[in-house]
Amino acid sequence: MSLDPVLSRIDSDLPSSLERLMDLMRIPSISTDPAYDEDCVRAATWLAEDLRSLGAEASLRETPGHPMVVGHIDGPGPHLLFYGHYDVQPVDPLDLWDRDPFDPQVEETPNGRVIRGRGASDDKGQLMTFVEACRAWKAEHGSLPCKITFFFEGEEESGSPSLVPFLKENAEELKADIALICDTGLFDNRVPAITTMLRGMVKEEITITGPSRDLHSGGYGGAAMNPIRVLCKIIAELHDENGRVTVPGFYDGVHEISDEMREQWEGLGFDHKAFLGEVGLSELAGEAGRSALEMLWARPTCEVNGIGGGYQGAGFKTVLPSKAQAKISFRLVGDQDPQAIDKSFRDMVRAMLPRDFEVSFDSDGAAPASVMAIDDPAFETARRALGDEWPDDAAFIGSGGSIPVAGYFQTVLGMESMLIGFARDDDQIHSPNEKYDVESFHKGTRSWARILDALAAAKN
Repeated sequence: MSLDPVLSRIDSDLPSSLERLMDLMRIPSISTDPAYDEDCVRAATWLAEDLRSLGAEASLRETPGHPMVVGHIDGPGPHLLFYGHYDVQPVDPLDLWDRDPFDPQVEETPNGRVIRGRGASDDKGQLMTFVEACRAWKAEHGSLPCKITFFFEGEEESGSPSLVPFLKENAEELKADIALICDTGLFDNRVPAITTMLRGMVKEEITITGPSRDLHSGGYGGAAMNPIRVLCKIIAELHDENGRVTVPGFYDGVHEISDEMREQWEGLGFDHKAFLGEVGLSELAGEAGRSALEMLWARPTCEVNGIGGGYQGAGFKTVLPSKAQAKISFRLVGDQDPQAIDKSFRDMVRAMLPRDFEVSFDSDGAAPASVMAIDDPAFETARRALGDEWPDDAAFIGSGGSIPVAGYFQTVLGMESMLIGFARDDDQIHSPNEKYDVESFHKGTRSWARILDALAAAKN
């Protein structure tokens, strides 16, 4: 099967493809708000019907929350599982939108045409790039070059509570040679990329309690220990003078990146001064001797995300508070064990408490990092195919954030994931006036067509 007519079909069908995307975007599938439960079902139904129009055996699968959509199209070559999510974030504050969030339109901007509306980039626009690539293949050749399983979730924006149970219950049906996930973006808004590293997470809220009540600082100050002082000392001890985290055993399971990966990252020409300058900063604050991209993608972190204690209102209330709190998170890489790190952190905090003081912990979850096995030749095949569509060569990159589904595909289904997306940094996902560049949608669709062709050819 030839690729060229497929690419031509994608070009000529772009107006129709955009209309289909905007039809899906008109459905307000907000998963976090029960008022939109029926709309989530509508979006899932729309997708199942669209997949059936491609010849897929597609259906809605019930869960305790919003339904999953699963579809299958048989074909030669490798078996690929394609994942995306049809749910979207709430639109508040509504008054900051320039138009109705669920009345999407293509707009002309100084930087080109964009699709404006909730879900344009996260994740309906990204999801539909793959569907439209499959549509073009089917229209030109009557079949697909690979065997495809489509898997669309409706709870990604609300924590995916039904995902792992569904994966376990349907593991045999969903297992494939490799998964494709379309929830990432271009590097520096220009370089096509396959994300191969995702950081894990440990989140803890700690509450330090000392005196039995708030104390007058004139009557007790100097004689009574202040919980805020205790908390500040603990926080100050979490990093050494070189920026390394001091929690015992923290770096167990952290690996150095390969020389090849380091060279590829250096070739991206990332300007950390410009990156920090956009937010009014100038100096790198991570581990000494590490590049900015290593800090962001391949090194673990410890950050204080919130802190409180004592009087917070206007003016002064001169008290020694009874309690002080902090929210602390750890981003994990490699083979770091989130449970072991959480225990070590708790032990460290307890060991630093003065007599008469207590600490309580409120964990908000822990998940390991995900690192893809890019020695699988399919990764290099996809990287080269992706680069054929864009002016810049494609790169293997990391991500400072977390996309848990990739880890679940590893642990539950036993397969690696290619995270390939075409979002840009200014897409304003989760914010008012979300957009997705028409170029990202168009070239993203062409990119998937190329990847399918390349993976099928490599398998054969």
